[in-house]
Amino acid sequence: MDRRLNIKLSDSSVLDTEYSSIREKFDSEMRRMEDEMSSFRNQLMRRQEDFFKSPTSASSGGNLLEGISSPLIQDSGDGKNLKLRFDVSQYAPEEIVLKTVDNKLLVHAKHEEKSETKSVYREYNREFLLPPGVNPELIRSSLSKDGVLTVEAPLPQAALPAPK
Repeated sequence: MDRRLNIKLSDSSVLDTEYSSIREKFDSEMRRMEDEMSSFRNQLMRRQEDFFKSPTSASSGGNLLEGISSPLIQDSGDGKNLKLRFDVSQYAPEEIVLKTVDNKLLVHAKHEEKSETKSVYREYNREFLLPPGVNPELIRSSLSKDGVLTVEAPLPQAALPAPK
């Protein structure tokens, strides 16, 4: 006997639900990283202000990054690197611009899409204050296939804590 069952159509999708969950986790992690970057920037700004206020800092070999603990600073073979990540997954590589202006790293991405039925416009801007002495010529970047822009810059020896 052949019996047909009614199928209830739903507005939701299993894929949408799963994707939404993954996206929420990713967004949460990106917010945590950006909070960490902001905290690091604030610590660095306070140290920079203290460094320039203290008359003995330059002569005593004061160290701007001494005591700063951050996952943004990583050990490399010859020293330490500043390693930053930016989620630019909604942009094509040619829509992303990375540049330095003075001691700031600027990430800018812009996407425009127009058709007869819709118009899409997205823009992404991030600014990061680089530690003093970072050479812009040595900054390297890479874009993963899942849209995470990684920027690495070797930290100058003068900014690193002296070995004890």
